[in-house]
Amino acid sequence: MEPATPDLGRLLQPSPLEPLGHTDAGLEAVVDEDAEGVRDEDVPGDQTMTENNFWLKKIEISVSEAEKRTGRNAMNMQETYTAYLIETRSVEHIDGPSVLTDSLWRRYSEFELLRNYLLVYYPHVVVPPLPEKRAEFVWHKLSADNMDPDFVERRRIGLENFLLRIASHPILCRDKIFYLFLTQEGNWKETVYETGFQLKADSRLKALNATFRVKNPDKRFTELKHYSDELQSVISHLLRVRARVADRLYGVYKVHGNYGRVFSEWSAIEKEMGDGLQSAGHHMDVYASSIDDILEDEEHYADQLKEYLFYAEALRAVCRKHELMQYDLEMAAQDLASKKQQCEELATGTVRTFSLKGMTTKLFGQETPEQREARIKVLEEQISEGEQQLKSKNLEGREFVKNAWADIERFKEQKNRDLKEALISYAVMQISMCKKSTSQFIYLTLKEGA
Repeated sequence: MEPATPDLGRLLQPSPLEPLGHTDAGLEAVVDEDAEGVRDEDVPGDQTMTENNFWLKKIEISVSEAEKRTGRNAMNMQETYTAYLIETRSVEHIDGPSVLTDSLWRRYSEFELLRNYLLVYYPHVVVPPLPEKRAEFVWHKLSADNMDPDFVERRRIGLENFLLRIASHPILCRDKIFYLFLTQEGNWKETVYETGFQLKADSRLKALNATFRVKNPDKRFTELKHYSDELQSVISHLLRVRARVADRLYGVYKVHGNYGRVFSEWSAIEKEMGDGLQSAGHHMDVYASSIDDILEDEEHYADQLKEYLFYAEALRAVCRKHELMQYDLEMAAQDLASKKQQCEELATGTVRTFSLKGMTTKLFGQETPEQREARIKVLEEQISEGEQQLKSKNLEGREFVKNAWADIERFKEQKNRDLKEALISYAVMQISMCKKSTSQFIYLTLKEGA
């Protein structure tokens, strides 16, 4: 008997949300029995993405094309924007061809909406960052225009990487909104807003207040916050230095184009040396033009560094959420202690002179026993509720710390692997560039000697 194909909509629904219904999209048919049994509660946070993820084993996700469009915005004003074609393909088997299942167009703002939703519903996750909306750390040859074709192409690659990061994450890959982002072109925004994620988002003012007023911050998250600040500072400095080096290197290479012109002109007045000078001029021109491809390759490695520059903010978002939860816990404990003290004072008849109770007693006289008993009963009910709330907040905080730290450890492994690979590849590229330049001059010298 053939195994039943699992319902992908059921497998991908996020734990904080109710199921959003079944979707008849092409992706559902491509996930087979390998995905059976995968559930949110079955996947511990410290497992690697390869152990949990069945998405990338069964489908390919790509942002294959960027297109400039013109339309009307919410203010009914004409605007120009870039749309990106997202394609998902089923993988039949290792050696077989892939089959297109879904393709749709998305704007950058829709990618932003997806990420904002993920930040709210998965506060313990280091959510992958989006590529820059406008060019940063540019050098003089690069355009800062966000409609520049080269910049749009780099952003297309960055958006594809963003989707692949989510698809390879053990928790985010099973979110229903992410699934609909890949398969449902119409009414996707309305579906996101129906989740009410905007109402659940923490205000920046509240987060800032918690940062300065929390009394007992977790040392691990404090250190992580400092680390994210240092990571951002180091990578920013590295990118600024790289931009300055690119400027100077570009100038040095292009100056050799002047040598090419001079040698070519010189060859016209020399009989015996004419061919050699003409050849030298040609090699100088080749050398001068080679810097364009070199710096284009360098931009790829710079974009990899920029991704982790933006990851630093994702780390701080996790830290801010923990500070908010810790602050709420401390306020709940403080409120409970205050109510217990009030109840004890009423029960024993103790009145503090400089308290509100002491002032009202002086102004209006003593309470009757019936009034005191009624107030004690109300306070006891409030204390019981406060104890339950405090217990609930404690459990919620412990669960957050457990899940957040598991995902942070996963992120650290990913970061170490990616940055090591990027820096090694950059070094290999620089070695190759130097060897190529040296070989050109050696060839020219030997030819002149012959």
